[in-house]
This record gives sequence, C-alpha cells and structure tokens, in this order.
Amino acid sequence: MLKSLNIKNYALIDELIIEFINGLTIVTGETGAGKSIIIDAFSMILGERADSDVVRKGSEKAIVEAVFQIQHQHKLKQLLKEQDRDCTDQLIIRREISIKSQNRCFINDSPSTISLLKQVGDLLVDLHGQHEHQSLLRKETHIEMLDDFCGLNESVKGFAKLYANASSIMKEIEALQSKKKQLDEKRSLFEFQLTEILAVNPTINEEELLEKELKILENSERLSLESEQLYHLLYNGELSIVDKFGVARKHLVSLQNIDESFSESAKELESANSIVNELTAFLRNYRSNIEFKPERLEEIRTKLGKISLLKKKYGGTMESVLRQKESVEKELFVANNYETELEIKRKEFEQARTTCSKAAHELSKKRQDGVKKLNKKIVQTLTQLGIQNAQFETRIVQQSSNQEGAAIVKIGNECFDCSLQGIDDVEFFISTNVGESPKPLVKVASGGEVSRIMLSLKMNVVTKESVPLLIFDEIDVGISGRIAQSVGQAMKELAEHHQVIAITHLPQIAGFADTHFVVEKIEDGKRAITKLKKLNEKERVVEVARLMSGEEVTEAGLQSARELIEYSNN
Repeated sequence: MLKSLNIKNYALIDELIIEFINGLTIVTGETGAGKSIIIDAFSMILGERADSDVVRKGSEKAIVEAVFQIQHQHKLKQLLKEQDRDCTDQLIIRREISIKSQNRCFINDSPSTISLLKQVGDLLVDLHGQHEHQSLLRKETHIEMLDDFCGLNESVKGFAKLYANASSIMKEIEALQSKKKQLDEKRSLFEFQLTEILAVNPTINEEELLEKELKILENSERLSLESEQLYHLLYNGELSIVDKFGVARKHLVSLQNIDESFSESAKELESANSIVNELTAFLRNYRSNIEFKPERLEEIRTKLGKISLLKKKYGGTMESVLRQKESVEKELFVANNYETELEIKRKEFEQARTTCSKAAHELSKKRQDGVKKLNKKIVQTLTQLGIQNAQFETRIVQQSSNQEGAAIVKIGNECFDCSLQGIDDVEFFISTNVGESPKPLVKVASGGEVSRIMLSLKMNVVTKESVPLLIFDEIDVGISGRIAQSVGQAMKELAEHHQVIAITHLPQIAGFADTHFVVEKIEDGKRAITKLKKLNEKERVVEVARLMSGEEVTEAGLQSARELIEYSNN
C-alpha cells in the first residue's frame, strides 16, 4: 500500500506531505485547484515522462517521493532481487526533475533507470485517468488477469518450468545438430591435439615438483660436499661442536654445584645439544642417500621442455593445457558418439514435450472453463454501473505451429506456438450498445463509459497481489445521480481488498470515503499555491454539501450531506 507521498516544488505545489491509510481515499476540490497536478506528480513515480517545465518557479528542482509497504508483493520483491536491489517490506521511490542537470530517479536511495521504475510501477499501481498507466488497456496483461480470476497463477508457474525444461533440451538438440559439421571438420585437429597432450600427460602440480627435483639433481655434487663439511664441523672433526658441548657441560655442572642459578642454563645447553645431535643424524642420513642420476636429470629436462611447449600452444599455463585436454576429449566424445547422443536427447525432448503438452492442454481448458463465469460477472457489474445491454467476451485463441520437430507443445497431431504462459492468446472484447458486435477493449474510446468498464474489470479480475493500489482520476466523467451512487458503491467494495484513491466532483461518490482530502488553491497576491487538507467528520459534511449545492452551503444542504454519507456507509 501507499503510505505517504511527498511533493516538493512541483508546479503550483510548494510542499505537500500526504499520509495514506487503507480503504477508499477521496480527493475533491474546485476545478483548477490542482487535483490533476497531484496525479501528474504521482505519475512521475510510476516512470512517466518528466519535463523541467514542472519545476516550480524560483526552484532548482522538483522532488516527488513515495513510500510503499510491500510485504505481500512477491512479484515485486522477485523483480527487485533480480535487479540486485535491497529488498525489505518498505519501498521508497524518489524522482528528481531538475532545470539544469539530468533528471534522476531512485529506488531505496539507489539510482535507478526509468525502465526499472516503470516495471516497479506496473506492479504497484494501476492508474485510470488521463495517463497511459492503465494495465487493462494493454492486451498483454489480459491473460494474467484471466489467470488471476481463475486462480491459475501456480499452474502457470508449474507450466513455465516444464516449458523452460523442454526448451532447454530443444536448444541442446539444435546446438548438437549445428555442431556436427564443425566436429567432422575438426576431428583430425582434435585427435592430434589430444595425442600431443597425452604423449606428455602432464598433471596439475607436476611442473612444480619436477623443477624442485631438477634443482636437487643439478646440485647433487654441491649438496654432498657441503653436507659433508657441515657434518664434520658438527660431529666428526677436531674440536667439533659436539665435543665443545661436552666441555661446556662440565663447566656448567661445576658452576651449578656452587650456584643453583646455573640450573636453567644447564637445561638450555642440554636442549641445544639435542638439536645438534638431531641435525647431525639428519646430515648422516641425507649424505648416504645422495645419488648422481644423469639419466633422471635428462628425463626431467626433456619433460619440462615438452610441458613448456604445451603451455605455449594452449594458453600459457598448466591449467589452460588441462582445460584444452578436457575440452578436446568432450568434443571427440560427441563426434564419436553423435548419433547415440542425438537419440538420447530426442528421447528426453519427447518425454519433456509430452509432459509440457499435457500441462498446456489442462491450463487452456481451465481458462476456457473460467471464461464464461468471468464474462457473466463483468456483464452483471456493468449493469449495476448503469451500462445496460453490455456484451463482454474473453476470447482465447491458439496459433498452430508449422515446425513440428521444434514445437514445444503438441496436442494430438497438432503443434502450437507457445510461451511461458501456455498456448493461449487472451484478449477482452466489449460492446455497450445494442446491435454492435464486441470490439477489442484496447480500442474502446475514453470517457465515462470506459471508466465504468475499467471499474467493472478491476472489481472482478485485479487481485491485491497483482496491483495493490488503484487510482481513479475523475472516473465520474459523464455520469451522475443513480449511476454515480453505483460507481461509489463499487469503489467502496473494491477498497475492501485494495487501497483505492479517487478524484471526483460528485457527492454520491465522495460520500463513500474512508478518508477525504480537499485540494485548495491559495493566492496571496503574488503567486498561487496548491494545498491539500485532510477533512474531519464535520468538515467532510460541509465539503459533500458544497459538492451538492455549490459554494453557498445551507443547513438543508448540510442535512442532505449527512444523510448521503450515512446512507453510503450503511
């Protein structure tokens, strides 16, 4: 739901901060007071075109900010996650229109594109009025609304997964078929590359290990000489370190017998002596294992040379060489087993297509079953709203496919074009005059009649999950009296499941308000300012009376207003 709207320096608006609640919010006011300006400003939040002319004179930029509560808007949250946007139960949208610099828009304080703003707006608001932000006048939304009405959203999601799976397998088949010629042409090259790599048969860490071994073998003579000299110094020579440790131990024992403070030093000497003994043992063992292996030395040098050549040819690293080996093995496997692999994929596709086709058929049948019920409900609602003799049709058509082998859906012997929503193309048709055939809803002219058609559709097919906020800008055009009363009642019922905001001139509609605002234009002799005031119960009676009788409000008019409000809320 819309929690608040803040408009600053927009046209006649200096600053407006509006707090909203659920239910039916009515906005009234004199013609020219600025009601449409508020709607225009709000449309900026929905991604409508912004012009610097709307910036209030004397200001650098206009700002429009809306705060929405979206805890139940799963589609919207999914969209935001797909766009790597922070997603909480609160959504803040801000639009800045500047007279000097580039216009900017933000979603949760992060810069956004107009395209994303429009996508978000489509999931938040349905605005019926002088703007194009009307989901029901976009044919592509009709199938979604029919599915909402029929409760088929989960079925559609299930079908979409089956369709995506079958499409993926078909793409694999097409890729395999298009690859066959390439594989045949490159088979000799792939075989040569694999033979060349396997002849060396390198492993991931082999080069490093060989270089370590090479370094040792190349320096075996030096290792032998220096280890021998070190051993002699530590253990085997005259006055070796081991011998000197023995002399030092005798002195320390003598000192310790006189002064116990030498005890710790004696322990440290013993520890050092142990370390020297361990080192001499290691040197003795190391010297005995040194070997001169000219054959192994040459073998290592040869293999390192071959590894170096492979690296130069296949990417510069051992990892790239091994990736090439794996890739070539896969290509050759496919080339050598093409027919078998193709047959396996075709069987997978047939199984996937059978399951997908069954789901598409069942989904289409459920839609067909729901169409008569929807058509009947729309006609009944239109009659209540004063449009007699209306005809409403929900037409479902399917398009046959001439690509049998590649068609995802095949029912019986017939193949169909398909999308993630199934095989059906859905469009609403309507006629409001006797003797006229129904025409596409998207081509119906605007006016009081189309406003009621929109209201009827929204009452029956727009769910709170799909569009939580409905805005009607002067839906009362061309209606009055009893019909206006019916329209107000319809919007009141709609507000039980949606947040509804309506701009009206008619008391019969205003009487149904849960919250009532009045727009006023104030002039101080220098410039005009548009203000918005939330009415209390007493002020609301006065405003409804003014709508009924004009500026001169009498006691009789007030009494009639009270009766109208009381009647509307019972």
